Amino acid sequence: MTEARFAEDQQRLRMAARAARARLSPGERKTAADAAARLALGVLSPAALMVAVFWSIGDEMDTGPLIAGLAQTGRSCCLPVVVSKGMALRFRTYAPGDRLEACAFGVPAPLATEPYVEPDVLIVPLATFDRAGGRIGYGGGFYDRTLAQLRAKGPVRAFGYAFSVQEVAHIPLGPHDERLDAIITERGVIEV
Repeated sequence: MTEARFAEDQQRLRMAARAARARLSPGERKTAADAAARLALGVLSPAALMVAVFWSIGDEMDTGPLIAGLAQTGRSCCLPVVVSKGMALRFRTYAPGDRLEACAFGVPAPLATEPYVEPDVLIVPLATFDRAGGRIGYGGGFYDRTLAQLRAKGPVRAFGYAFSVQEVAHIPLGPHDERLDAIITERGVIEV
């Protein structure tokens, strides 16, 4: 497959999945976010020292219930910080109620006064996924670089977090694409 064809296939899948996600009603979104949070809290080991969760934007699965649940169960949480284009993400500690500021690309992140930490588990955003752990993000490669860097240092688990309507049969992956260990949707946990 040519590089141009590969990029076209990924863009087509990304757009179709985002359109399916956009069609969900506010009620469906809330019900799904609550269900996914319960499932995530059940599957995440209490021994996980630090869980990285993305701050949902737009029509992504709302991570608010998951972040609140992590805090209620005494688990530590951190949010990603986009340092700059082409670099891996960094992570800063976060607890519900902490102030956020816009980092690169306007993504909300903890204040620069919060310490950087390395997560043991990552909850990863995505546009679309398959049951083999394939994931298409939003095209920046941030999570692929981050996962490659963290996995080179030691074990770290990556859970995709999405609505079930974002699933496709097959994701074409490139040489730098990192697979997920599992995907959490409102319908269940898909172990890879």
